[in-house]
Amino acid sequence: MFTTTGSRGLYKAPLCKGLLLVLNGLTVMLTLLPQYQDMFVYSLQAVAHQHQVWRLLCGRLICLDVKDSFCSSLLIYNFRIFERRFGTRKFASFLLGTWFLSSLVDFLLAQAFQFLFEHEVEELPAGLLAPVFSLFVPFYQSIPRMPVTQVLGHIHITNKTLVYIVGLQLLTSSPFMWLLALSGLISGGLYHSNALWLQKVFFVPVWVSSAGKYILEPLFSSSQPNDETPLGMGATLDIQRQQRMDLLDQQLLLAQYNEARRNVRRQPQGGLLQWTRLFPSLRHRGQNRPPVQPHPEAQTHQSTQPPLLENSPVAEEQVAQKNPTSCLICVKMTASFIGERTRGQKKKGKKKTEKRRGIKTAHESSSAKINGKERKAVAPNQRLGMLENWREVKRIF
Repeated sequence: MFTTTGSRGLYKAPLCKGLLLVLNGLTVMLTLLPQYQDMFVYSLQAVAHQHQVWRLLCGRLICLDVKDSFCSSLLIYNFRIFERRFGTRKFASFLLGTWFLSSLVDFLLAQAFQFLFEHEVEELPAGLLAPVFSLFVPFYQSIPRMPVTQVLGHIHITNKTLVYIVGLQLLTSSPFMWLLALSGLISGGLYHSNALWLQKVFFVPVWVSSAGKYILEPLFSSSQPNDETPLGMGATLDIQRQQRMDLLDQQLLLAQYNEARRNVRRQPQGGLLQWTRLFPSLRHRGQNRPPVQPHPEAQTHQSTQPPLLENSPVAEEQVAQKNPTSCLICVKMTASFIGERTRGQKKKGKKKTEKRRGIKTAHESSSAKINGKERKAVAPNQRLGMLENWREVKRIF
């Protein structure tokens, strides 16, 4: 069943277990002995006209149809949650109160049907059917609805769907079953809401409950199931079972995820080229490099010599001995840098002197002849600057 009603079985539900065993056992016996079935027929005409009041007791306890007995047994098994929640005495008081109220409502509904449609209801389906239908009232009001699955994108299947389907099957099993169902719902609503203080009128006395506890409960009690994991801390047993199901689903998904990761790591990469070897990840890049062995001679040599400054002449000689080409390139670059610097300074000084004298200098977009004359005039100064630069470089190196 989709409903999650606490622990499996009939643990802490001795009354439900007794009803299932006794009533189903009597139904099987009456099926095997059909000559005694007339005593358990629920005949309203016999009760009203022949004053056979005992038929109210016999006809409203034992089912004569095996199909009705099976459906009612499934409903009683699912409604055992109320015995665990209310307690055996309160649950028995609910069944007793609805049983008495439904017997009265049956006659009222039968008379109303006869008055409206001019058809007399002679017999009704036998069995403990009206109290079973009355349990749908607390089931609808107090049991939370939890979604289980979804069909066609619009129909939601909950934990209570299958119970309603079984109730609908029981409702359509005989022509006048709807009358018992309506009677049970009315009596259940009245007793559950405590209208007219019905719970104080119809109840099981304490001495009866104590006697049943010491005499009948040891016969119908069930042991606690040991193969179940401890329930959660939900407010109701339904929520606790749902929490346990969610925990199992999470563990299953986690196990599948870990297994998939292991398979991906173990699976070799196909193809002609092993791309994992050509392009290792950043995490494992350091692992692919061979370890560098230290050179003891270099370490001892470095430890014996004192540290040298970068601008010292000894360091520059060592660099020149190791790489002469790089040294020449550095000399040329230094000479060109110093020459450009001296030319820029001379041009600035020349411009300042021309401004002082009031001579207007030509713009940079002048003709090529003037540029050529300037180059010729500046040529001796360039030679002097290069000579000075070369002396300075020679002094450094």
